[in-house]
Amino acid sequence: MSETEQNQEVEEIATEEAASDVEVEVSEELTTEQELEAKLEEAEAKAADNLDQLMRTRAEMENIRRRSEKDVSSARKFALEKFAQELLPVIDSMEMGVAAAQDENADVAKLREGTEMTLKMFETAIEKFGIKGVHPHGEAFNPEHHQAMTMIDSPEHEPNTVIDVMQKGYLLNERLVRPAMVVVSSTNSGKDDKE
Repeated sequence: MSETEQNQEVEEIATEEAASDVEVEVSEELTTEQELEAKLEEAEAKAADNLDQLMRTRAEMENIRRRSEKDVSSARKFALEKFAQELLPVIDSMEMGVAAAQDENADVAKLREGTEMTLKMFETAIEKFGIKGVHPHGEAFNPEHHQAMTMIDSPEHEPNTVIDVMQKGYLLNERLVRPAMVVVSSTNSGKDDKE
């Protein structure tokens, strides 16, 4: 074979290889493009799914918010329902006492007894809800729960002792609602006069 023929053959082989390389590159480009399109479709599907989940979550959160508002409104509206149910027997008892007092032959002792029972019912009802009376007669003066209306010298009592209670105070779950109005012994009380 002549050198020219060999060169031609080498050129033909090189041309065929080059053409083969181009076909491979075009084929690879097509494959890469197809892969990219597939990935794009997958990403679009995932984005659509995420958007759908977001919309559902927003709707659920809105429903929860509405339900919570309704529950809070209902709780505020009916918070005193149990308290009211406890007070109704007290009202009934008071009404019976008023009716009994209007009778011409009303017995004062029985009316007093009925009133005392009604008061006991009322105190029991409010204690169920954490309301407790403050009646500090004979206790040391406590400015957090008592309001001193006056001070009196009293040799029988220690200084700063509650001598008398003008009006009971009340606590609601250990929080002061109304201080007890009291008379307190002065700092001169309980001291012996040596004159």
